[in-house]
Amino acid sequence: MSLAKIFEKYPNRRYIMFGGKGGLGKTTFSAATSYYLAKTGKKVLVFSVDPQASLTDIFQKDIFGKGPTEIIPNLYAQEIDADQRVKKYQGEIRQKILDMYGMDKIPEEIESYIQAAAAEPAMEESAIFDEVVDIVVKGGYDYYVYDLVPLGHALYYLSMASVYDAWIDKITNLREQMREFDQAAAVIRREKELDEDAILNELLFIKERINKSSSILTDKEKTAFFFVLTAEEMVIKDTQKAAELFAKFDVPLSGYIMNRVLPSELKDQNIPDYLKNRFEMQEHYLKIIDDEFKEQILARVPEMERDVTGLAMIDKLARKMFGEF
Repeated sequence: MSLAKIFEKYPNRRYIMFGGKGGLGKTTFSAATSYYLAKTGKKVLVFSVDPQASLTDIFQKDIFGKGPTEIIPNLYAQEIDADQRVKKYQGEIRQKILDMYGMDKIPEEIESYIQAAAAEPAMEESAIFDEVVDIVVKGGYDYYVYDLVPLGHALYYLSMASVYDAWIDKITNLREQMREFDQAAAVIRREKELDEDAILNELLFIKERINKSSSILTDKEKTAFFFVLTAEEMVIKDTQKAAELFAKFDVPLSGYIMNRVLPSELKDQNIPDYLKNRFEMQEHYLKIIDDEFKEQILARVPEMERDVTGLAMIDKLARKMFGEF
């Protein structure tokens, strides 16, 4: 089974994700895959959930924080500005407090809390996660290509949906229990109930958004997850461990893509000892990969002659991954 045939065989897998250790080529593969799909007539959005995103560099177009930006016909790219999203959070929180409690001004102690919360270590990831939820809920594309963060952070990202969901469940149950105690305050019950309804409705709205996003991550009919690896011992071991961890989250694994394979035609040429040693090492680990992953290797992408930046190199990489199109 080749990478191109996977897309042909499973046309309903609209959410495409590339994962792996940092620096293996996930972002370039995301860009090349989205380019390939766009060239076949599909409307595609490729977006990064990595704060250190480099889609701007790969496409050679400033897209950071600008929302979906057209690269070529049918292809749109987006890099999420977490700081911008956090500021939007703060504005929404202030407005909701004013609306729910009929205030004219945010009290100083609450404003201090809002400012302090924005500096929390997990706020950046939360902001990115929420932006991804917005992207998914809004719709409008045939394919969504996720450029995931490195493996450890990707696992954290994948677990956030279930963590948020459990938290929302607890808070929602607490709000519902609190409403039962309003019976004793019959005089103000109606006004209080409206306030409680507003808070409860907000929580249920958040829960619905999270559920929609998290369900995609584990939907074997709609989601394809590909691991990127290279012929190196630590990469192979880390990928094996990560595949086991991802399985615990029920993430549907579609296969593996080998990157940076040295061209075999160089082997018999007069090459430096350094390259000869690299070939020997590669042959050793390619055999291990073949034994370990067997038929799950969908593409072997050669070491490119230069960085994959700009549409010409993206096109070249896409043809190495998918064949001619």
